[in-house]
Amino acid sequence: MEEFSDYVGLSRPTVSRYFNDPNSVRRQTRETIEKAIKESGFRPNLFAVNLNRRRTNILGIIIPNSTDVFYMALTRRIEVLAEEAGYLAFVLSSDGKPKLEERAIETFKGMNVAGAVIAPLGVQSHHDKLARLGSSIPLIYVDSQLDAASAFVGTNNRQSFRLIVDYLSRSGDAPCYFGMPSVNRNAIERRDAYRLAMEELKLEPRYVATLPDTSWDFERFGFTEAVRILGEGGFPTKTVLCANDRIAFGVLAAAYQAGLKVGRGDDCDLRIAGHDDHPLSRYTCPPLTTVAQNYNEIGRIAIELLLHKINARFDEDVEPRPNERVLLNAEIMLRTSA
Repeated sequence: MEEFSDYVGLSRPTVSRYFNDPNSVRRQTRETIEKAIKESGFRPNLFAVNLNRRRTNILGIIIPNSTDVFYMALTRRIEVLAEEAGYLAFVLSSDGKPKLEERAIETFKGMNVAGAVIAPLGVQSHHDKLARLGSSIPLIYVDSQLDAASAFVGTNNRQSFRLIVDYLSRSGDAPCYFGMPSVNRNAIERRDAYRLAMEELKLEPRYVATLPDTSWDFERFGFTEAVRILGEGGFPTKTVLCANDRIAFGVLAAAYQAGLKVGRGDDCDLRIAGHDDHPLSRYTCPPLTTVAQNYNEIGRIAIELLLHKINARFDEDVEPRPNERVLLNAEIMLRTSA
């Protein structure tokens, strides 16, 4: 910046002010600087600039799986909203591995980010390191809760499972529950939500006995476990409610391989339902009945809460708020599979 200031013949504060906000300098000064930029090719190092600032304009995002369509859609929503607010969102994936989540945390500390939105591994997360990060910058957790005290935005699992369990029980056999690997708190919360929904209807919860697994490869898990279960006598009931749509995709494939007809007709062998409304769920064969998470609202509220926390740190006129937990209701999507 000093070398460029000498090159353009202006003071460093003037040049710095331009790069922070081009409209903050006079038009003639702005034109001079922009001409010098074209001639020299100078660009400030964004990360170096942020390291030297008390208030930076970089936000961090940590997701557990960069190939999961839900996280991709949520991340894109957050990126767009961050950009509209004048921030650059920097996305890292833990790839379902605690060591990579820890590395992402250390990276954001080194980058001096203003705040972060995190979808934590939960059960395997380094809670102490996340707590230290949260003591230095504002954090908002999404999708899966880290604990009961941290700020969180996600789906109301109790409401969503009550919705679909009620429908499935009224329209056919009561559902048995095909759980997900224990990769985050959703595995526990959704199982509990299913149990509570069944008990409210005075029905006995029935669980599909699956082998232990900690992989994020949900389709493979659903397929291999369903193949094994069907080969050993089948599911506890003719209606299978899966913890998420990706597991349901695997179960659908296993049912097809076994020659079973899936649907809600009298001539069908199984009904299969999921949770999340994965973008591909409407294109499976048959289309998958599921529950839709509102990722647009999750992203919007997460950014809104995060920016409020950031502003409260630097602006005494902004009143700090206690950590908020926002649970959004889901909507059932009725399709042929159930």
